[in-house]
Amino acid sequence: MRIVLLCSSALIASVGLVQAQSPPAKTSIAVGGKNISVKYSAPSVRGRKIFGDGGRISQDSTYPVWRAGANEATAFHTDADLDVAGLKVPSGNYTLFVLVKDPDAWQLIINKQTGQGGLDYEQSQDLGRVKMTMSKPPALIETFKITLTDQGGNKAKLQLEWENHVASVPITVK
Repeated sequence: MRIVLLCSSALIASVGLVQAQSPPAKTSIAVGGKNISVKYSAPSVRGRKIFGDGGRISQDSTYPVWRAGANEATAFHTDADLDVAGLKVPSGNYTLFVLVKDPDAWQLIINKQTGQGGLDYEQSQDLGRVKMTMSKPPALIETFKITLTDQGGNKAKLQLEWENHVASVPITVK
């Protein structure tokens, strides 16, 4: 009995350590009186190569599709119908993934399946994919960050930043 308790305690401690290394994060915005939000876990570089051949992401079972964060899949919610870089997204709940095969030309994937683990990706559930606008940050971005920013009127921008990559897509609330 004592051995089981020690093993259970070690497992709980290791799960807590992983989540502490990639803490939960959230970004949200109201555009045209409608809420848009993203919930994700924010991993850090910690001296590792992240993208490209031999990078940390290339070791995931879903590669070249990345879960846009760590731990559980990244959740995306919208109270409004959206146009995301030309893709029509009805109001509701989705999961975000990113195609990172070419580290300098990402594609945002909006997936209709929700509540899955981060490495549970099913392409058949994709609502669609859109090209992201890529740029380089002035310095290494240690901790992954997703932001939603108001662009005025009924427009917003979704941006993902990590390591040496910044990727964004325009959003229009319908």
